[in-house]
Amino acid sequence: MNSDWQIFLQANGAHISKGQVEYFGEQLEEYRDALENNIVSDLSHFGLIRVSGEDAEQFLQGQLSNDVRQVNASHSQLSTYCSPKGRILASMRVFKHDDSYYLQLPIELVQSTLERLQKYVIIAKVNLTDASDEWVRIGLSGPDSAKLLNNQLSAVPEKIDAAVQENGLIVIRIPGPQARFELHGPVEEIQSIWQTFSESVQVVGAGPWALLDIHAGIPVIYTATQEAFVPQMVNLQAINGVSFNKGCYTGQEVVARMQYLGKLKRRMYLAHVETSTCPNPGDELYSSYGGSGQGTGKVVTAQPSAKGGYDLLAVIQVAIPEANEPVQLLNAEGPELSLRELPYSLEADL
Repeated sequence: MNSDWQIFLQANGAHISKGQVEYFGEQLEEYRDALENNIVSDLSHFGLIRVSGEDAEQFLQGQLSNDVRQVNASHSQLSTYCSPKGRILASMRVFKHDDSYYLQLPIELVQSTLERLQKYVIIAKVNLTDASDEWVRIGLSGPDSAKLLNNQLSAVPEKIDAAVQENGLIVIRIPGPQARFELHGPVEEIQSIWQTFSESVQVVGAGPWALLDIHAGIPVIYTATQEAFVPQMVNLQAINGVSFNKGCYTGQEVVARMQYLGKLKRRMYLAHVETSTCPNPGDELYSSYGGSGQGTGKVVTAQPSAKGGYDLLAVIQVAIPEANEPVQLLNAEGPELSLRELPYSLEADL
C-alpha cells in the first residue's frame, strides 16, 4: 500500500491489516451499506502491473485470454493469465493509460505473475513493472454513484468496461448490483476525491467491495485457487473475460477445446451458506450424488452476508444442481449451500 495513502486512511479511521483495509466502523453495517447504499472503498488489496514498450500489445496478446487489441483509453476488459494447461494463474482487469497497459489483480499475485510473464519477454521490446504503489485505487458504488461522479468529472462511463480519463484520474465502470466504478490516480487527487465522497457516502473496508464482486458473479483468483479452474469454469465466457477468435495465447488450445469440443462439466454458481466461519478460497465442497464426494467442487470466494451467514461463488459439478441434489461445504457433515440466481445468463453453455 502506498505509504502516504495508508497514513491518510488511518487518519480517517481505517483499520488496516496486512496492507488491506479491514473496516472503518461496524463491519456488518458496512456489508449492508455495500448492497443498499452509496459506498466508497479502498482497493489497495489489488495491485497493478504496468506493461510498456513498443511490443506491449503483441506481448499481452500472446499471454492473456482476452483480445488486448480492444483495450484503449476508453475501454477496459476482464481477462486471465493461464498456464500452458489452460488453468487460470491470475484473473485481472486490463486497462490502458497513455502508451502503457495496466493489469489489476490481487496484490498477493502481483510478484509471482510478474516473474512468470518476465520469462516470456525474451527479445520483445517490453518492460514489466510493479506499479502498485504509484497510483491509488478506490471503488465507488451505489444508486447515486454516477451522479456523484458527475459532480467531479465532465463525463462518466455509461457502459460496463467503459473508461473515462480526466484530470489525472482513470474511471472505469464495472459490473455490480448497482452502478459501480473504479477510480485510479495519484495519491493527492484520490485523497481529494475520497474526502468529497466521504461527506455523503459510507466508507467501507475491502470485504464489502469483495461482496459486490460476488453478487456481480465476478470471479477473483487467489493463491489458493491458482490452476484450479479453466476460464469457462468461472463463467468468464459469460462476462466478456475470454475471446475465442483472438488467436494463440498461453493455454489457448485447452480453453478452445473446452469451448468447441468438450462439454462443460463444472461451472460457477452464486450461493449462500449458514455457518459460523467464513469459507476460504479453495475450500472443498461435498455431495454424495453419483459418488462425487470431495470432487464436487471448490469455493472461489466468500464474504459475510449482511443478513448472516456467508455469500460465495463456487465451482460445482453441473450435474449435481441439475439433479437438485444438495451440495455441502467441506464434507458430509458440513452446512448445505443454497444456490442463488446469477446476474447473467449461462443458458448457452448448458
